[in-house]
Amino acid sequence: MNIFQAFNMAIKSIGSNKVRTLLTMLGIIIGVSSVIILVSLGEGSTKAITERIQGMGTNLINVRIMGRNSNRSVSEDELMNLAYSNDDVIEAVVPSLEDQATVKYGTNNLQTSLIGTSEGFETARNTKVEDGRFFSALDVDRRQKVVLLGTYVANELFEDVSPIGEKIKINGEIYAVVGILEEKSSSAESSEDDRVIIPYTTAKRLVRNANITTFYVQAKTPETVDSAVTKLEEFLFKKFNSEDAYRVLNQAEMLDTINETTKTMSMLLGGIAGISLVVGGIGIMNIMLVSVTERTREIGIRKAIGAKRRNILVQFLIESIVVSCFGGLIGVAFGYMGSQIIGKVMSVAAQPSIMTILFSFSFSAVVGIFFGFYPASKASKLNPIEALRFE
Repeated sequence: MNIFQAFNMAIKSIGSNKVRTLLTMLGIIIGVSSVIILVSLGEGSTKAITERIQGMGTNLINVRIMGRNSNRSVSEDELMNLAYSNDDVIEAVVPSLEDQATVKYGTNNLQTSLIGTSEGFETARNTKVEDGRFFSALDVDRRQKVVLLGTYVANELFEDVSPIGEKIKINGEIYAVVGILEEKSSSAESSEDDRVIIPYTTAKRLVRNANITTFYVQAKTPETVDSAVTKLEEFLFKKFNSEDAYRVLNQAEMLDTINETTKTMSMLLGGIAGISLVVGGIGIMNIMLVSVTERTREIGIRKAIGAKRRNILVQFLIESIVVSCFGGLIGVAFGYMGSQIIGKVMSVAAQPSIMTILFSFSFSAVVGIFFGFYPASKASKLNPIEALRFE
């Protein structure tokens, strides 16, 4: 008997017990689809987080000075000197004053995040303008009362009116709208789109705080990030004489940490889902053992007319593989559709990779071979005389 005959016999045997076969495949279907869905969601989440961090800016280093001590701050001149003296590794140093503010236009008003910064914020934090312009170095130097609006703020304050050129009040002071920021987070409340940006020279007066405790450093290239971090830490330690007085967050290191963490989580989720594949394999072994018992006389007749042990072994092993592979194919289909549906519900771009699909399907085939071998071996070892006597 060749492999094609064994395959045809396996299909006929499976087709004669459709309900039992479907129930047998159920564990494999659930296992394969679960692996694909969970790993796809993990990879989609990793991609979304990575893109969001990269969207914060290129070669970015975030510096935050710790503590409420008024002495723990840096001046504008110190930041300018830092950038100038290390211009071989540092592209720009951007101060940031952050607070909450009330913005008002006509009868519309809302609470939002206020950021006071310099013109370098545009490139350092990868902040693009959708309409209008970003404020200039001249606006910063002359303490101009100009403002850029996040899309959420613009939509809330202005309805059918273009915000560009309009006047709004920020904490009671009048500012001219010069630009609308590009949407970053679906214009949702408390997102990156729920903010206004003004020159830090005017922000100091508005929030009555001249202390710069947060600033961003843009390295020249990805290769100079480590050198820039070293220069920063030397500058900060010299100024504060304590490593506890500041935190330097390297964007590249943050990305590596997040990628490693999410990769571990994806593997853990995939492993948990893979347990159901093992359970499905046990189900296959159980049903195949039942099948061997039910077909004992058939095995005896086949052996009596000349079937060899390997023929019986191959026949039952192929039946097991066919069940697991059919279950794997159905599981792949359900897993792909399920990942798309759940991804949309969770707002995650869950796109199953070819490697994930191939791994899940291959594992289901291996499960069929592993758990089908014992029943197949048992069937091949039956004594033909005892098998013919079996009732």
